Amino acid sequence: MAGVLNFSQPSLFRPLSGSRQIPRTSFSIRATSESSKTPQTPSSSSTTSTQEKPEPTPFAAPPNFKPPEPKRFAVRPDKALDILGAALALFFRFGTGVFVSGYSASFVSKDEIPPDQYAMEIAGFKVKETSKLGPRPEKPIEIYEYESCPFCRKVREIVAVLDLDVLYYPCPRNGPNFRPKVLQMGGKKQFPYMVDPNTGVSMYESDNIIKYLVGKYGDGSVPFMLSLGLLTTLTEGFAMIGRLGKGQSYTPAKLPPKPLEVWAYEGSPFCKVVREVLVELELPHLQRSCARGSPKRQILIEKAKHFQVPYLEDPNTGVQMFESADIVEYLRATYAQ
Repeated sequence: MAGVLNFSQPSLFRPLSGSRQIPRTSFSIRATSESSKTPQTPSSSSTTSTQEKPEPTPFAAPPNFKPPEPKRFAVRPDKALDILGAALALFFRFGTGVFVSGYSASFVSKDEIPPDQYAMEIAGFKVKETSKLGPRPEKPIEIYEYESCPFCRKVREIVAVLDLDVLYYPCPRNGPNFRPKVLQMGGKKQFPYMVDPNTGVSMYESDNIIKYLVGKYGDGSVPFMLSLGLLTTLTEGFAMIGRLGKGQSYTPAKLPPKPLEVWAYEGSPFCKVVREVLVELELPHLQRSCARGSPKRQILIEKAKHFQVPYLEDPNTGVQMFESADIVEYLRATYAQ
């Protein structure tokens, strides 16, 4: 993924067919998949040539930084309460966001699955997992949202169920970058807000977004725990009790030119604590969804020689790392002001 920090006149997105008209403004900021271009100063074409172009902000890993070795299912003692609080959601939401659509599992002998293929091993057997995925979008879905919002959580759960890759633009309270963009694009500061660059569709309202995503990239049916109306919203709210307020308010940070890449899924408490910091620092990030049953678990094994989430890839510094507690510390040390 490449990134653009653009202070020129065009708005955040190209015009979207079938969506609301985007008001013109003189300011836009975006992390994108297009090739990088030299940032321009916010001036007219007649004066641009006489002004110096700003140098991009350099980013580097903290001094003497070394990615930690992954430790499967290990919880650092000082983070135990954080993980426990994040895990409460599994109880209130009955595991929604943990499994990909059409998930099934069976125990097979260790010899049936090659050692270089992903499979969980239990009591001398391996777990063979399968799922049923719908059509895959060519470009990542783009979603503006934040943690500690029950409506946003609903959408993140369907993203995990459908195994979609999503480019998240965090919109924490008082965030200076992407909250104004939602107002610019849709006419109101309401979350979540989805843009599908594959179809030109953009919309508010979590239930409408869910119906759209399952219709376009699933089998058309909304999972039971996401179809209960007010009860769904209430249980989504209860699910956040253990992490109340986390990932809600903006922490001053440097905006990177390229979005970070995170392998994660909504049902994992380890992924949750990392996403909270990504949102607080307002860091755009491409999430590679990999709930149970996702074929991307095998892709991550081939890439990193190990499967564990969250896994962070930062194209701004070249850092690649496992371990949620260390990722949180890395993000704050690298991007917080």
